[in-house]
Amino acid sequence: MEILDCIAAVARPLHDFGDEFMSDETTAAVGLRAGFPPGRGFYCRGRFGVLGEAPIPVVQAVQGFLGPDLITAGWLAGRSVMPAEEAAACYAEAVREWGRAHIPSDADVEHFNRLAQQLIDAADADALPLFAGWSAQPCPADDPVGAAMQRVHVLREHRGSCHLAAVRLSGLSARDAMIINLGAEQAGRYGWPDPRPVAAPLVPRRKRAEHLTDELQAPLYASLTGRQRAEFARLVTELTAS
Repeated sequence: MEILDCIAAVARPLHDFGDEFMSDETTAAVGLRAGFPPGRGFYCRGRFGVLGEAPIPVVQAVQGFLGPDLITAGWLAGRSVMPAEEAAACYAEAVREWGRAHIPSDADVEHFNRLAQQLIDAADADALPLFAGWSAQPCPADDPVGAAMQRVHVLREHRGSCHLAAVRLSGLSARDAMIINLGAEQAGRYGWPDPRPVAAPLVPRRKRAEHLTDELQAPLYASLTGRQRAEFARLVTELTAS
């Protein structure tokens, strides 16, 4: 399988499977049991806790696609519950717990883990701090199913970080990219105040951003042989089938 064909095959399933985890009520319940208030506190403090005790503008700059109102409220709500490093570890356990509940029992997680880790190890994390933080998060060797889900999350963070860079290189703001992708009303639900339609000449730049994202990810997938890429695409389909 060619590099860009593999990226095209796995990008959406990895993204959507991670989205399902993030939006699941069972994930929110993990945060509630840990002492986080209802809302975005566990999500913000947990997902972005790998950045350490960063100021809100730094968290906003690193993650990009969620609006400042959402990030501010979530980061502040979670700050009093536990330190950032501890919150990230709690979130990582929630990732693994969700994976154990949702990855099909017949999926070849051992093979997936080997290839996924090969991709992660091949990544250049320069200018991708959120990916760097998550790739450094400990991944247990005695929980292969949970570890597979954690690696799904890490690879999702890699593409997301690359996409934020690609959006800016394409001449779009993260806000404009969200509005083009989701529409103004839906972008408002992601924390962007007063989201108005983007000027028509800017809209085609989103497609360029997608192409650039693929190019930024290509060095990872070049670390696999064509046969391994085909196997990885098949394994991603197996893992995310639910």
